[in-house]
Amino acid sequence: MTSASVSFGSPGLPPASEAETLDALFRRNVRRRPDAIALVDPPDRPAFTEGIARRLTYGEADRAVQTLALRLQALRLPAGAVVALQLPNTVESIIALLAVLRAGFVAAPVPLLWRTEAVRALGHVGARALIACPRLGRTDYNEIALNIAAETFSIRFVCGLGEHVPDGMVPLGDIFAVNSPTLAALAPSPHEFANATAVLTFEMGREGLAAIPHQQTELLVGGLAVVLEAAMQRNAVLIATVLVSSFSALATALVPWLLTGGTLVLHQPFEGTTLRAQLEEIRCDIAVLPGPLVVPLAEAGIIGRSEGPNIIGVWRSPEQQPGSDHWRGAASLIDVLAFGELGLVALRRGSDGEPAVMTAGPVTVPSGAASGTVVMTIGRTARGTLTLSGPMVPRTAAAQSLAGETAPDGSEHLADTGYPCRFDSTTRAVNLSGSPAGIVRIGGYRFAMAELQDLVGRLGPDGVLTALPDLLAGQKLAGADAAALQRALAALGVNPLVGAAFRDRRKGRAPAA
Repeated sequence: MTSASVSFGSPGLPPASEAETLDALFRRNVRRRPDAIALVDPPDRPAFTEGIARRLTYGEADRAVQTLALRLQALRLPAGAVVALQLPNTVESIIALLAVLRAGFVAAPVPLLWRTEAVRALGHVGARALIACPRLGRTDYNEIALNIAAETFSIRFVCGLGEHVPDGMVPLGDIFAVNSPTLAALAPSPHEFANATAVLTFEMGREGLAAIPHQQTELLVGGLAVVLEAAMQRNAVLIATVLVSSFSALATALVPWLLTGGTLVLHQPFEGTTLRAQLEEIRCDIAVLPGPLVVPLAEAGIIGRSEGPNIIGVWRSPEQQPGSDHWRGAASLIDVLAFGELGLVALRRGSDGEPAVMTAGPVTVPSGAASGTVVMTIGRTARGTLTLSGPMVPRTAAAQSLAGETAPDGSEHLADTGYPCRFDSTTRAVNLSGSPAGIVRIGGYRFAMAELQDLVGRLGPDGVLTALPDLLAGQKLAGADAAALQRALAALGVNPLVGAAFRDRRKGRAPAA
């Protein structure tokens, strides 16, 4: 299905002719509202990383994008080169992603907590450059970035933003300087780039780490599904607490911001006091939050009030959404069920607050609308796992999956999510009966259970672990002498979430910190 199969026209939103690339949408917003506020930093930014908290107009953001795009082009990377980003939820993360696209490269945002995973992922896609943040809390990310590059043969440049970067890194300078020299013109992205890979995200499956390429049209369809289901209006103000390193984050934060031409307020996950202060200071229309945290935040009085924003709850473990608590807030709640990096389904809760039911077949937005826009089709494999097909689903991922099977919408390829499911024969309601086999999800990150068990097994005879369900974290890990396992895994450079997820299985032992 081509981009022409999905209409980007909607009341108050840009027509299809202007929605071909992310950069085209951004440039349109710059022309329309150059002096309007586009991006807002977390107010506690100085507490977790370098730099002052910024508020950028569209004009200022565009100059920063242009400056960084030109400096990236000066590296003389080949067209279509992969540029990795490992940045916190600050304005630089958005500016850098847009600049990579404007310069004609492919953006590959990687999670902040990745260490050995980043080496594998970036080596697999042949990344040529890495842009890193200097510090996050007590962690020196410049050093981490240099270590990642040292183990990744393809990376030629490790880049740092700001005036002061350590030896061995390429200084990209201050991209916000008001006295920057006149910038050379960069031509807008060609039309054909709309159907070329724009962003790479990464997913852990049973077979290991995989790169998922997303075309610009696929990203736009994902964002459109969220915009329409949430009934976002032109110039909407969004606050996003999710890092733009996954398809679900791009589709719930970055793309809706571009489609509506509004303001994107960033929050570095996760600090309740800061979030409360941000919501009190800036009147937001939409708050993008992790699904499992929505009800606890409402109970704490931070969200859910009639004068507060409507809520988008992102469920990275979608099988948990049907059993979640009823929503009793005055604001609207839209659940976004994220099926890894392959697609998402947005469902608005009704007046009773119960989780809405996902159904098999064509997915229309707004959900249930007879004349709504079809963004995806849900099916089921012969072995009982959920499949996705249609304009939102990555073409390459679908082409490599389930060869020989036909999608419910008649297209040649469909992607297998791995989620076991059942369909009600009468209502076509989808019941997710578990998570993908062999996968553990901790704090929004996926891990292969076999790989974790192999790591833990090498640490000693007591290295046996068990995955336990956990509403907020997804899953916890239990193992003997958890504290020793945490220290050993940290020394191996394993994602810190793995160590933090351990709980001690021995009787009489307190849980590990």
